[in-house]
Amino acid sequence: MVATTTLPTAHGVFALHGYRDLRTGAEHLALISPRGLAASGEAPLVRLHSECLTGDALGSRRCDCGRQLDQSLALIADQGGVVVYLRGHEGRGVGLLAKLSAYALQDEGADTVDAQILLGLPVDAREYGAAAAILAAEGVLRVELLTNNPAKADGLRTAGIDITGLRPLVVAPNPDNLHYLSTKRDRMGHRLPATPVVCQGA
Repeated sequence: MVATTTLPTAHGVFALHGYRDLRTGAEHLALISPRGLAASGEAPLVRLHSECLTGDALGSRRCDCGRQLDQSLALIADQGGVVVYLRGHEGRGVGLLAKLSAYALQDEGADTVDAQILLGLPVDAREYGAAAAILAAEGVLRVELLTNNPAKADGLRTAGIDITGLRPLVVAPNPDNLHYLSTKRDRMGHRLPATPVVCQGA
């Protein structure tokens, strides 16, 4: 841990711990719930949130990232746990400018998987060793993981974190991200509903 402070949010005051990955130099955050991690003996609720500037900060409707982050903070503020915010994961690990190039191909009809393949990029270049190290530094070796992405659970397990369960994190799609979410479900194995119940803005 490099730095620690508090972060007042719409969901309460989180303890904010800053970490630096000694291998890559990336700087990550752990946001600890106002209620703490968990009741004694229970696995805390944990969200690994991959950095998404366009979704988290700019309100992009192309993805569900910003709404997932807000929902995660609300749940963890209420129930205890930690949000690990992973920087260097922009565009599933290929970087911001590459993500924008992939968006341009999506505007021409490619889906999110094929766009990165057409650019000669990996579909998903993220790894979760840093997240596991942060959790271990916080004393967390067993978690209930808040995710739709089984690859995140696999990454934590590989790094020695025990996953007691997966809790889905589903937000209503909108016309701008419906195809993207369907692709994540159908081609990337994300656990998302087959038929959206509500499509915002439709």
